[in-house]
Amino acid sequence: MRYNPVVTDDTAAPAPPARRHPWHLHPALAEERLAACARLLARGRADALAMADPWAGDDPWSVGCRAYSFSRHQLRRAAESGRYDWLGVLDGTQHFVFLVEGVPVRFFRGDAEDPTKRTLRQQEVEAEQLALAFGREDGAEGLMFRLAVETDERGAVSRVVFLALRGEEGRVECFWPVPLGDAPPPQGERPARDRRNDAPALQLPLMRGSTW
Repeated sequence: MRYNPVVTDDTAAPAPPARRHPWHLHPALAEERLAACARLLARGRADALAMADPWAGDDPWSVGCRAYSFSRHQLRRAAESGRYDWLGVLDGTQHFVFLVEGVPVRFFRGDAEDPTKRTLRQQEVEAEQLALAFGREDGAEGLMFRLAVETDERGAVSRVVFLALRGEEGRVECFWPVPLGDAPPPQGERPARDRRNDAPALQLPLMRGSTW
C-alpha cells in the first residue's frame, strides 16, 4: 500500500496518486455517515469489553466473537429504529453486509494496511447491490468497501479506516481514517452501573489469528 516510486536515470520521481475520499467514489459515502457507522462499531466493541468476565472463562477469542456480534447489533438496531434513514442491512448473517443509502459495506477487525483474503472475499449479493448502487457505470467492477476496525493491546478501538479495494489482489483506491468524534470512552472507564456483571473489564490482547 505504501507508494515507493522507482527512479531511473535522471528522471524525476512520479507524483503519488491523488488522495481520494469515500464521497468521491460514491456520494452516499458522506463523512458524517461513515463516522456514525464507525461510532456504532466502536460502541459494540466497548460494550463487549465491558461485559467480559475472565473469572467465568472469557478469553480474547470469546470476547472477539461477542464484539463482532455486538457491533452487528449496533448497526442493525440503528437501521431498524430509523435512527438513520440512510442506514440499512443487506445481509444479517455472519457475512454481515450493511447499506449506506444503498451502497454495501462490510467491516472487519484487523490492520487496515494488510487486509486478509477473507476480507477481500466478496459475497454475490454484495456485488449485485454495488452494481445497482452504481447504476450503469463501470466503476463497480471488482470494487468493495470495507471498514477496518483497528484495536490496541487492550482490545479497545484505536482507529477505524474506510477502505475501497478492488479485485482479488485488493488494490487500494481509497484509504481514509474515519473521524470518530464522540466515540465510546476507553475500556475500563464506563460507569459500574452500565456493566452487566461484577467482574473487572478484560484487558487482554486478541489472539494471533483471531477474527475479532
